[in-house]
Amino acid sequence: MPKHNKKNPQAPRQPTASGTTTPAAHAPAAPPPTADIRGVLIQIAGARLLLPNATIAEVLSYAPPEPIGEAAPDWLLGRIRWRGWQLPLVAFSQLAGIGPEQAGLGSKVIVLKALGGDAKAPYFAMLTQGFPRLVTVSRDGLVVDNSDQALPQGVQSRVMLNQDDAFVPDLEAIETLVGNAIAQAA
Repeated sequence: MPKHNKKNPQAPRQPTASGTTTPAAHAPAAPPPTADIRGVLIQIAGARLLLPNATIAEVLSYAPPEPIGEAAPDWLLGRIRWRGWQLPLVAFSQLAGIGPEQAGLGSKVIVLKALGGDAKAPYFAMLTQGFPRLVTVSRDGLVVDNSDQALPQGVQSRVMLNQDDAFVPDLEAIETLVGNAIAQAA
């Protein structure tokens, strides 16, 4: 009758050359599940942004925003109304210094869930050039640019996803910039 492991009495033990017993070899562990996530590629003036799909609350057609004030920076386009909230509308290309961004035919607004935890500002909006594209982000398909090249304001990293260059925005930094800009414009 085979001896059993004290930690797992059901585990069979195998004799070794010295006569002692060791736990029986188990089948190799299955590879860990892939960590694919759903992402969204967003076209802005002069670049693309890559965001987790979970950060997007809704995609809207563009409508001119209500002005915030003359002291607001050019990248803070105004406020839009959405589900009872007045959301600041950001032109990311202008904020990051990539280039001017104008709303036009086909422009959309994405409503983003704020990550900063401010209950008074749980969302903000961003102007896009066209409808966002849903993508699968896999470890094999995503390459992070680790060069020493300076990143634009509001950008966490520069990546390539399946041959598409994109910026990963720093949403918390953008929220802080928006909050500061609104406070100064008031």
